[in-house]
Amino acid sequence: MHERGASVRELIAENEALRRQLNSLIDQAENNHAIMMRHQAFDLEIVGASTFPELVGTIFRLLPVIADLDAVTLSLVDTGADIHTVMTKLGVDLAAFPHLLFHEDAEPLGYDQAGGCAPKPRLMPFDAAAQRHAFPRPGTDLASVALVPLLRNKRLIGSLNLGSRDPSRFTPLLGTDFVEHMASIIAICLENVISNEMLKYIGLTDALTGVYNRRYMDRRLLEEIARARRQTYRVSCMYIDIDWFKQVNDTHGHLAGDDVLREVAARIKAELRMSDALGRFGGEEFVVLLIDADLDSASMVAQRIRAGVADRPFLLPDGQSLAVSVSIGVATLDDFERDHAIEGVAQQLVAQADQALYQAKEGGRNRVVAGV
Repeated sequence: MHERGASVRELIAENEALRRQLNSLIDQAENNHAIMMRHQAFDLEIVGASTFPELVGTIFRLLPVIADLDAVTLSLVDTGADIHTVMTKLGVDLAAFPHLLFHEDAEPLGYDQAGGCAPKPRLMPFDAAAQRHAFPRPGTDLASVALVPLLRNKRLIGSLNLGSRDPSRFTPLLGTDFVEHMASIIAICLENVISNEMLKYIGLTDALTGVYNRRYMDRRLLEEIARARRQTYRVSCMYIDIDWFKQVNDTHGHLAGDDVLREVAARIKAELRMSDALGRFGGEEFVVLLIDADLDSASMVAQRIRAGVADRPFLLPDGQSLAVSVSIGVATLDDFERDHAIEGVAQQLVAQADQALYQAKEGGRNRVVAGV
Protein backbone atom coordinates (compact mmCIF):
# COMPACT_ATOMS: atom_id res chain seq x y z
CA MET A 1 0.00 0.00 0.00
CA HIS A 2 2.85 2.34 0.91
CA GLU A 3 4.61 1.52 -2.34
CA ARG A 4 1.46 2.23 -4.33
CA GLY A 5 1.10 5.63 -2.65
CA ALA A 6 4.72 6.48 -3.45
CA SER A 7 4.18 5.47 -7.06
CA VAL A 8 1.11 7.71 -7.34
CA ARG A 9 3.03 10.63 -5.84
CA GLU A 10 5.84 10.05 -8.32
CA LEU A 11 3.35 10.02 -11.19
CA ILE A 12 1.75 13.23 -9.92
CA ALA A 13 5.17 14.87 -9.59
CA GLU A 14 6.15 13.68 -13.06
CA ASN A 15 2.87 15.03 -14.48
CA GLU A 16 3.46 18.34 -12.75
CA ALA A 17 6.96 18.51 -14.19
CA LEU A 18 5.66 17.70 -17.65
CA ARG A 19 2.92 20.30 -17.27
CA ARG A 20 5.46 22.94 -16.23
CA GLN A 21 7.66 21.96 -19.15
CA LEU A 22 4.70 22.16 -21.52
CA ASN A 23 3.67 25.55 -20.15
CA SER A 24 7.26 26.74 -20.54
CA LEU A 25 7.31 25.55 -24.15
CA ILE A 26 3.96 27.25 -24.79
CA ASP A 27 5.23 30.49 -23.24
CA GLN A 28 8.40 30.27 -25.32
CA ALA A 29 6.40 29.60 -28.49
CA GLU A 30 4.09 32.53 -27.77
CA ASN A 31 7.07 34.76 -27.03
CA ASN A 32 8.79 33.66 -30.24
CA HIS A 33 5.58 34.29 -32.16
CA ALA A 34 5.29 37.77 -30.65
CA ILE A 35 8.92 38.50 -31.56
CA MET A 36 8.32 37.22 -35.09
CA MET A 37 5.21 39.39 -35.45
CA ARG A 38 7.10 42.47 -34.21
CA HIS A 39 9.88 41.85 -36.71
CA GLN A 40 7.38 41.31 -39.52
CA ALA A 41 5.77 44.62 -38.62
CA PHE A 42 9.25 46.22 -38.64
CA ASP A 43 9.95 44.73 -42.07
CA LEU A 44 6.69 46.17 -43.39
CA GLU A 45 7.51 49.59 -41.91
CA ILE A 46 10.93 49.86 -43.54
CA VAL A 47 9.76 48.40 -46.85
CA GLY A 48 7.04 51.07 -46.91
CA ALA A 49 9.48 53.93 -46.25
CA SER A 50 9.69 56.11 -49.36
CA THR A 51 12.40 58.58 -48.34
CA PHE A 52 15.83 58.35 -46.78
CA PRO A 53 14.95 60.15 -43.51
CA GLU A 54 11.78 58.08 -43.18
CA LEU A 55 13.71 54.82 -43.55
CA VAL A 56 16.60 55.75 -41.27
CA GLY A 57 14.23 57.25 -38.71
CA THR A 58 12.16 54.05 -38.67
CA ILE A 59 15.26 51.89 -38.11
CA PHE A 60 16.47 53.98 -35.18
CA ARG A 61 12.99 54.36 -33.69
CA LEU A 62 11.71 50.79 -33.89
CA LEU A 63 14.67 48.40 -33.96
CA PRO A 64 15.88 49.08 -30.38
CA VAL A 65 12.34 48.46 -29.12
CA ILE A 66 11.39 45.33 -31.03
CA ALA A 67 14.81 43.70 -30.59
CA ASP A 68 15.42 44.90 -27.00
CA LEU A 69 18.70 46.61 -27.87
CA ASP A 70 20.61 49.26 -25.98
CA ALA A 71 22.35 50.75 -29.01
CA VAL A 72 21.77 50.77 -32.77
CA THR A 73 23.96 52.60 -35.25
CA LEU A 74 24.10 52.50 -39.02
CA SER A 75 27.33 52.88 -40.98
CA LEU A 76 27.20 53.74 -44.69
CA VAL A 77 30.02 53.53 -47.22
CA ASP A 78 29.84 56.94 -48.89
CA THR A 79 32.67 57.30 -51.39
CA GLY A 80 33.13 60.92 -52.37
CA ALA A 81 30.50 61.94 -49.80
CA ASP A 82 27.86 61.60 -52.53
CA ILE A 83 25.08 60.40 -50.24
CA HIS A 84 25.81 63.00 -47.57
CA THR A 85 25.94 65.81 -50.15
CA VAL A 86 22.71 64.84 -51.92
CA MET A 87 20.76 64.38 -48.69
CA THR A 88 21.94 67.77 -47.47
CA LYS A 89 20.96 69.42 -50.75
CA LEU A 90 17.54 67.79 -50.54
CA GLY A 91 17.06 69.38 -47.13
CA VAL A 92 17.56 66.29 -44.97
CA ASP A 93 18.65 67.31 -41.45
CA LEU A 94 21.40 64.75 -40.90
CA ALA A 95 22.08 66.20 -37.45
CA ALA A 96 18.76 64.64 -36.44
CA PHE A 97 20.37 61.20 -36.91
CA PRO A 98 23.46 61.16 -34.64
CA HIS A 99 23.70 57.37 -34.96
CA LEU A 100 24.02 57.53 -38.75
CA LEU A 101 27.69 57.25 -39.68
CA PHE A 102 29.36 57.92 -43.04
CA HIS A 103 32.67 56.39 -44.16
CA GLU A 104 34.69 57.25 -47.25
CA ASP A 105 35.41 53.56 -47.89
CA ALA A 106 34.66 50.15 -46.41
CA GLU A 107 37.99 49.63 -44.64
CA PRO A 108 37.01 51.24 -41.30
CA LEU A 109 34.08 48.83 -41.00
CA GLY A 110 36.56 46.04 -40.28
CA TYR A 111 35.04 43.21 -42.33
CA ASP A 112 37.23 40.55 -43.89
CA GLN A 113 36.67 40.57 -47.64
CA ALA A 114 39.68 38.49 -48.59
CA GLY A 115 39.26 36.16 -51.53
CA GLY A 116 36.14 37.95 -52.73
CA CYS A 117 33.97 36.18 -50.15
CA ALA A 118 30.99 38.03 -48.75
CA PRO A 119 31.76 39.23 -45.20
CA LYS A 120 29.90 37.60 -42.31
CA PRO A 121 28.39 39.13 -39.16
CA ARG A 122 30.71 39.56 -36.20
CA LEU A 123 29.26 38.79 -32.74
CA MET A 124 31.60 39.58 -29.87
CA PRO A 125 32.17 41.30 -26.52
CA PHE A 126 32.11 45.09 -26.72
CA ASP A 127 35.50 46.80 -27.03
CA ALA A 128 35.19 50.59 -27.05
CA ALA A 129 38.55 51.16 -28.73
CA ALA A 130 38.28 48.43 -31.37
CA GLN A 131 34.67 49.25 -32.25
CA ARG A 132 34.92 53.03 -32.14
CA HIS A 133 33.99 53.19 -35.84
CA ALA A 134 30.62 51.53 -35.10
CA PHE A 135 29.86 53.06 -31.68
CA PRO A 136 31.68 56.42 -31.48
CA ARG A 137 29.32 57.54 -28.70
CA PRO A 138 28.17 54.36 -26.89
CA GLY A 139 26.32 56.27 -24.17
CA THR A 140 25.58 53.03 -22.32
CA ASP A 141 27.59 50.27 -20.67
CA LEU A 142 27.55 47.97 -23.67
CA ALA A 143 28.73 44.42 -23.06
CA SER A 144 28.23 42.64 -26.39
CA VAL A 145 27.71 43.74 -29.98
CA ALA A 146 26.75 42.41 -33.39
CA LEU A 147 28.29 44.06 -36.45
CA VAL A 148 26.21 42.95 -39.42
CA PRO A 149 27.33 43.73 -42.99
CA LEU A 150 24.86 45.34 -45.36
CA LEU A 151 25.39 43.72 -48.76
CA ARG A 152 24.01 44.30 -52.23
CA ASN A 153 25.19 41.91 -54.92
CA LYS A 154 28.12 40.94 -52.66
CA ARG A 155 29.10 44.62 -52.44
CA LEU A 156 29.48 46.06 -48.94
CA ILE A 157 27.36 49.20 -48.68
CA GLY A 158 27.44 49.58 -44.91
CA SER A 159 27.03 47.96 -41.53
CA LEU A 160 24.16 47.54 -39.09
CA ASN A 161 25.62 47.76 -35.60
CA LEU A 162 23.68 46.35 -32.63
CA GLY A 163 24.70 46.71 -28.99
CA SER A 164 23.45 45.20 -25.72
CA ARG A 165 24.31 45.50 -22.03
CA ASP A 166 23.82 41.75 -21.77
CA PRO A 167 27.21 40.01 -22.24
CA SER A 168 25.49 36.83 -23.43
CA ARG A 169 23.28 38.56 -26.00
CA PHE A 170 25.85 38.42 -28.83
CA THR A 171 28.56 35.75 -28.69
CA PRO A 172 30.56 34.03 -31.44
CA LEU A 173 28.68 30.75 -30.79
CA LEU A 174 25.27 32.16 -31.69
CA GLY A 175 23.71 31.64 -35.12
CA THR A 176 23.51 34.65 -37.42
CA ASP A 177 20.72 33.68 -39.83
CA PHE A 178 18.20 36.00 -38.18
CA VAL A 179 20.38 39.13 -38.16
CA GLU A 180 21.57 38.39 -41.70
CA HIS A 181 17.96 38.21 -42.89
CA MET A 182 17.17 41.52 -41.19
CA ALA A 183 20.28 43.15 -42.63
CA SER A 184 19.45 41.95 -46.15
CA ILE A 185 16.03 43.63 -46.01
CA ILE A 186 17.55 46.84 -44.61
CA ALA A 187 20.23 46.81 -47.33
CA ILE A 188 17.63 46.47 -50.09
CA CYS A 189 15.54 49.28 -48.63
CA LEU A 190 18.58 51.54 -48.23
CA GLU A 191 19.70 50.99 -51.80
CA ASN A 192 16.20 51.70 -53.11
CA VAL A 193 15.60 54.93 -51.18
CA ILE A 194 19.12 56.24 -51.84
CA SER A 195 18.67 55.57 -55.57
CA ASN A 196 15.30 57.32 -55.51
CA GLU A 197 16.74 60.30 -53.64
CA MET A 198 19.61 60.51 -56.14
CA LEU A 199 17.14 60.52 -59.03
CA LYS A 200 15.08 63.16 -57.25
CA TYR A 201 18.20 65.28 -56.77
CA ILE A 202 19.22 64.91 -60.43
CA GLY A 203 15.71 65.91 -61.51
CA LEU A 204 15.85 69.06 -59.36
CA THR A 205 19.42 70.11 -60.11
CA ASP A 206 21.08 72.04 -62.90
CA ALA A 207 23.60 69.67 -64.47
CA LEU A 208 26.14 72.36 -65.35
CA THR A 209 26.41 74.32 -62.09
CA GLY A 210 25.19 71.78 -59.54
CA VAL A 211 22.71 74.26 -58.03
CA TYR A 212 18.95 73.76 -58.13
CA ASN A 213 16.99 74.14 -61.36
CA ARG A 214 13.91 76.25 -62.02
CA ARG A 215 11.54 73.35 -61.37
CA TYR A 216 12.86 72.99 -57.81
CA MET A 217 12.92 76.74 -57.15
CA ASP A 218 9.32 77.18 -58.29
CA ARG A 219 8.23 74.43 -55.90
CA ARG A 220 10.42 75.65 -53.04
CA LEU A 221 9.11 79.19 -53.37
CA LEU A 222 5.52 78.01 -52.88
CA GLU A 223 6.56 75.99 -49.82
CA GLU A 224 8.47 78.89 -48.27
CA ILE A 225 5.67 81.42 -48.84
CA ALA A 226 3.18 79.05 -47.20
CA ARG A 227 5.55 78.56 -44.26
CA ALA A 228 6.26 82.29 -44.00
CA ARG A 229 2.54 82.99 -43.79
CA ARG A 230 2.13 80.48 -40.97
CA GLN A 231 5.15 81.64 -38.99
CA THR A 232 5.06 85.33 -40.06
CA TYR A 233 8.64 85.75 -41.16
CA ARG A 234 10.05 87.45 -44.26
CA VAL A 235 11.14 85.73 -47.46
CA SER A 236 13.32 87.67 -49.86
CA CYS A 237 14.15 86.91 -53.47
CA MET A 238 17.18 87.90 -55.54
CA TYR A 239 17.26 87.84 -59.32
CA ILE A 240 20.89 87.75 -60.49
CA ASP A 241 22.18 88.17 -64.04
CA ILE A 242 25.78 87.91 -65.26
CA ASP A 243 26.71 91.14 -67.03
CA TRP A 244 27.76 90.94 -70.68
CA PHE A 245 27.71 87.15 -70.60
CA LYS A 246 27.15 86.84 -74.36
CA GLN A 247 30.47 88.58 -74.91
CA VAL A 248 32.18 85.94 -72.76
CA ASN A 249 30.83 83.17 -74.99
CA ASP A 250 31.56 85.08 -78.22
CA THR A 251 35.10 86.04 -77.21
CA HIS A 252 36.32 83.06 -75.18
CA GLY A 253 34.02 80.24 -76.29
CA HIS A 254 31.19 78.32 -74.67
CA LEU A 255 33.50 76.15 -72.56
CA ALA A 256 34.86 79.29 -70.92
CA GLY A 257 31.28 80.49 -70.52
CA ASP A 258 30.42 77.24 -68.73
CA ASP A 259 33.37 77.76 -66.39
CA VAL A 260 32.17 81.27 -65.61
CA LEU A 261 28.65 79.99 -64.85
CA ARG A 262 30.01 77.36 -62.47
CA GLU A 263 32.28 79.84 -60.70
CA VAL A 264 29.56 82.48 -60.36
CA ALA A 265 27.26 79.85 -58.85
CA ALA A 266 29.98 78.84 -56.39
CA ARG A 267 30.63 82.45 -55.34
CA ILE A 268 26.93 83.13 -54.83
CA LYS A 269 26.56 79.98 -52.77
CA ALA A 270 29.51 80.94 -50.58
CA GLU A 271 27.51 83.92 -49.26
CA LEU A 272 24.35 81.94 -48.43
CA ARG A 273 23.16 80.03 -45.39
CA MET A 274 22.13 76.39 -45.40
CA SER A 275 18.48 77.46 -45.15
CA ASP A 276 18.68 79.59 -48.29
CA ALA A 277 18.22 78.22 -51.80
CA LEU A 278 20.07 78.99 -55.04
CA GLY A 279 18.76 78.02 -58.47
CA ARG A 280 19.67 78.61 -62.07
CA PHE A 281 16.68 79.94 -63.96
CA GLY A 282 18.27 79.43 -67.36
CA GLY A 283 21.07 80.99 -69.39
CA GLU A 284 23.07 83.32 -67.17
CA GLU A 285 20.25 84.02 -64.69
CA PHE A 286 20.12 82.81 -61.08
CA VAL A 287 17.48 83.20 -58.40
CA VAL A 288 18.10 83.10 -54.65
CA LEU A 289 15.54 82.60 -51.88
CA LEU A 290 16.60 84.06 -48.54
CA ILE A 291 14.62 82.62 -45.65
CA ASP A 292 13.71 84.86 -42.70
CA ALA A 293 15.41 87.88 -44.26
CA ASP A 294 13.91 91.35 -44.69
CA LEU A 295 14.76 93.71 -47.55
CA ASP A 296 17.70 95.37 -45.77
CA SER A 297 19.27 92.04 -44.81
CA ALA A 298 18.76 90.63 -48.30
CA SER A 299 20.29 93.75 -49.85
CA MET A 300 23.38 93.35 -47.68
CA VAL A 301 23.77 89.75 -48.81
CA ALA A 302 23.28 90.85 -52.42
CA GLN A 303 26.05 93.42 -52.06
CA ARG A 304 28.38 90.73 -50.70
CA ILE A 305 27.55 88.52 -53.68
CA ARG A 306 28.12 91.38 -56.12
CA ALA A 307 31.49 92.18 -54.56
CA GLY A 308 32.46 88.51 -54.33
CA VAL A 309 32.02 88.17 -58.08
CA ALA A 310 33.46 91.51 -59.21
CA ASP A 311 36.43 91.91 -56.86
CA ARG A 312 38.30 88.77 -57.90
CA PRO A 313 39.07 87.99 -61.59
CA PHE A 314 38.04 84.63 -63.02
CA LEU A 315 40.86 82.38 -64.19
CA LEU A 316 40.03 80.61 -67.46
CA PRO A 317 41.43 77.17 -68.41
CA ASP A 318 43.75 78.77 -71.00
CA GLY A 319 45.38 80.87 -68.28
CA GLN A 320 43.63 84.13 -69.11
CA SER A 321 41.97 86.11 -66.36
CA LEU A 322 38.56 87.61 -66.92
CA ALA A 323 36.69 90.34 -65.06
CA VAL A 324 33.09 89.32 -64.41
CA SER A 325 30.29 91.19 -62.69
CA VAL A 326 26.64 90.60 -61.87
CA SER A 327 23.58 92.78 -61.51
CA ILE A 328 21.08 91.91 -58.78
CA GLY A 329 17.48 92.80 -58.11
CA VAL A 330 16.05 92.19 -54.63
CA ALA A 331 12.46 91.96 -53.45
CA THR A 332 10.80 90.90 -50.20
CA LEU A 333 7.47 89.20 -49.59
CA ASP A 334 5.04 91.68 -48.09
CA ASP A 335 1.75 89.98 -49.00
CA PHE A 336 0.55 88.00 -46.00
CA GLU A 337 -3.11 88.05 -47.04
CA ARG A 338 -4.24 84.45 -46.74
CA ASP A 339 -7.00 84.88 -49.30
CA HIS A 340 -4.42 85.62 -52.02
CA ALA A 341 -3.37 82.50 -53.94
CA ILE A 342 0.20 81.47 -53.12
CA GLU A 343 0.99 80.88 -56.79
CA GLY A 344 0.13 84.49 -57.64
CA VAL A 345 2.10 85.82 -54.68
CA ALA A 346 5.13 83.77 -55.73
CA GLN A 347 4.97 85.06 -59.30
CA GLN A 348 4.65 88.62 -58.04
CA LEU A 349 7.68 88.27 -55.74
CA VAL A 350 9.89 86.97 -58.55
CA ALA A 351 8.53 89.62 -60.92
CA GLN A 352 9.41 92.37 -58.42
CA ALA A 353 12.97 91.03 -58.14
CA ASP A 354 13.16 90.82 -61.94
CA GLN A 355 11.98 94.42 -62.27
CA ALA A 356 14.61 95.53 -59.75
CA LEU A 357 17.21 93.60 -61.78
CA TYR A 358 16.11 95.49 -64.91
CA GLN A 359 16.69 98.77 -63.06
CA ALA A 360 20.15 97.57 -61.99
CA LYS A 361 20.97 96.81 -65.63
CA GLU A 362 19.64 100.15 -66.79
CA GLY A 363 21.61 101.90 -64.04
CA GLY A 364 24.96 100.68 -65.36
CA ARG A 365 25.25 97.04 -64.24
CA ASN A 366 27.45 95.62 -61.45
CA ARG A 367 25.03 96.94 -58.90
CA VAL A 368 22.20 95.96 -56.55
CA VAL A 369 18.72 97.48 -56.69
CA ALA A 370 16.17 96.71 -53.98
CA GLY A 371 12.52 96.81 -55.03
CA VAL A 372 9.86 98.43 -52.89
